[in-house]
Amino acid sequence: MQTWQLPEHIADILPRRARHLEERKQSILALFRLHGYEPVYPPLLEYGDALLTHIDQGLSLKTIRLLDPISGRQLGIRADITPQVARIDAHLLAANQGINRLCYAAPVLHAKPDGFLTTREPFQTGAELYGCADLAADIELIDLMLKSLALVCHEPVMLALGHIGIFRALARAAALDQAQSHSLLAQLQNKDRAAVAALAAEWRLDNIWAQAFAALTELYGGRDVPRHARQRLPQLAAVSQAIDELEQICQSFPEQDLHIDLAEVRVDHYHTGLLYAAYTREHHDAVARGGRYDGLGAYFGRARPATGFSFDLRRFAGELSDGTPQTVAVAHTDLAAARREIERLRGEGVCVVVDYGLPDNGGARQGRLRCENGEWVVRAD
Repeated sequence: MQTWQLPEHIADILPRRARHLEERKQSILALFRLHGYEPVYPPLLEYGDALLTHIDQGLSLKTIRLLDPISGRQLGIRADITPQVARIDAHLLAANQGINRLCYAAPVLHAKPDGFLTTREPFQTGAELYGCADLAADIELIDLMLKSLALVCHEPVMLALGHIGIFRALARAAALDQAQSHSLLAQLQNKDRAAVAALAAEWRLDNIWAQAFAALTELYGGRDVPRHARQRLPQLAAVSQAIDELEQICQSFPEQDLHIDLAEVRVDHYHTGLLYAAYTREHHDAVARGGRYDGLGAYFGRARPATGFSFDLRRFAGELSDGTPQTVAVAHTDLAAARREIERLRGEGVCVVVDYGLPDNGGARQGRLRCENGEWVVRAD
């Protein structure tokens, strides 16, 4: 193996793309700040239990583990920042009994890639709101997600909605155990009505629940899905509340291209209610995902209502503008004499580079700093 080779699905980010990534990161963090979200920077490494790998099988499979040479305990490299932010809210910010708005933009590491062409080191960027159970908080986060994507994505975005609360309410009413719920969820995600019916028959579910689970595979489409759901699903209080929430989201975004799918339940273990995601024509998978995860903080000592979203900013780096920075050159022999003017230009945001008489790929040449009649001026080459 060559010493310059990197592991599979791991790659360097080279200067131009790195600059674009950093610029967009700063613009998104500035957007978050305008909406009241404060940045946090959790550590890359934590004890495995703190990363919630013991309660979420999917997250556990993504987490790379190693042994701490100091404590002898098992450590994990974070695969998801959300549990870390929940820990911060529950423990380090416990003095605040009200709302905490937190955001982040940092790399995570996955043991395996999510897809054949995806990286194992996403640049997870997101925002989380803790302390408010009202649907208005979800609407705020959906709005912020769409605004964030507008900064980095050059194509129209479709908002996709789901609600894991509907499935879980039906599963409780049908007295499904955890293993049965997992099996049924897998078939729902495939929209395999026949497989869902086969499981219902195998478990001898009452007809009302068998029909309800089968209906979930067909309840997808536009803004009329909630109306059809009311007609086809049992009148459980939790189901009715979830449908109400979906209708309110539709009303809150009247101009947004929108899709509802009640069988779209690809969630982490900690999600509890409304689910939202964003799709574009150019990407086969969601470009951003979010949802409600009330109670996640209970694992860290304080259960709180919470909602949030995240996306991999790195996946948009190739779509960002191809602009090349404009630079002003100054001969290295003039460096001492022109230093004051150089610092003045840099203070105004002008990129000034020292020309050593060698090829330089640092950017497009805007001009050269020259001394004319005792004054330093920028002239075209």
